[in-house]
Amino acid sequence: MSDASGDLPRWRGGWLNRLVARPGFQSWASRFPLTRGQAHRDGAALFDIVQGFVQSQVLMALVELDILRRLRGGPQSVEGLGRATNIPPDRMRVLLQAAAALQLLKRDRTGRYVLARRGAALMGVPGLEAMIRHHRAFYADLADPVELLRGPERTELSEFWPYVFGARGDIDPAVAETYSDLMAQSQKLVAEDTLRAVSFRQTRHLLDIGGGTGAFLEAVGRAAPSLQMTLFDLPQVVLPAQTRFAAAGMAARVTIRPGSFRDDPLPEGADAISLIRVLYDHADDTVAALLRAVFDALPAGGRLVVSEPMGGGASPDVAGDVYFAFYTMAMQTGRARSAAEISALCRAAGFTNIKCPRPARSFVTRVLTAQKPG
Repeated sequence: MSDASGDLPRWRGGWLNRLVARPGFQSWASRFPLTRGQAHRDGAALFDIVQGFVQSQVLMALVELDILRRLRGGPQSVEGLGRATNIPPDRMRVLLQAAAALQLLKRDRTGRYVLARRGAALMGVPGLEAMIRHHRAFYADLADPVELLRGPERTELSEFWPYVFGARGDIDPAVAETYSDLMAQSQKLVAEDTLRAVSFRQTRHLLDIGGGTGAFLEAVGRAAPSLQMTLFDLPQVVLPAQTRFAAAGMAARVTIRPGSFRDDPLPEGADAISLIRVLYDHADDTVAALLRAVFDALPAGGRLVVSEPMGGGASPDVAGDVYFAFYTMAMQTGRARSAAEISALCRAAGFTNIKCPRPARSFVTRVLTAQKPG
């Protein structure tokens, strides 16, 4: 038998781990030529984990103070940025040095700070700055991770995402707008990677369930110009979709159907149905019921497309098993499932020919397709 982390027999793996866990061994290994490199790499990796929250908070400060955007026009001094943000120069210098250490900024020859490639890339990711700001709620829930694991009565994140609990007319319009804007911005990357994995050019009619304001359908509509589309989501969420599709020249190709998949029948007539970042918001019984409804709504040979982050598989993934696993836990509903778990739920609903291609960016999404037997 092998140790899961290193293909060693279990007795050898246990012995080695006990040895490595000794403080004296770590001190020796950091000096011994044959083990020094690995000891230093392990130490650096552990320190990165320890300081991870501080790095995230540095990023939060940069976004809240709009530092990256202030530097788009060119280099600026510590003093100038301090005056613009009402931060004392000595503390602004600490923030900028931290950002440079994270390779988001860099110093020029005059000592002023400029955008680095990584900082410019952050600004080029749709919705990322909004997501970082929104993380205040997530960080509040992670302030006591043990309490989160034990299951508190309420969390900050569950208050931010009320729709996953099936709410209807009692949602504040301002909450609906915040939810919709954040989802629409972040949906662009998800749509990009989904379309890398799945072609809709042979699809006649696509029904997108839980599609928000239509960002995913807009992307699909551009990729497949002859495709007819239907958007199905809660009434408060789909309100801006009509404007989106009109501006994109797709109003005649899209039918908007307000409703809840928990309580209302799914629209019929589509030969493909997409669930984009929907399943991981919900508990297993809700997912199972939704997949049965999707199966019933599709014709023979119809296709299901699931696209969302996944975790819990045999090969742990940093995005799915760290970030999204705890994020969904803080939402108090749903979880990041593995491709195998989603496949099993699809099979239980009656689907066959289930495929899960290798993801382009697992931290953005993974795609799974399934078919209703012909």
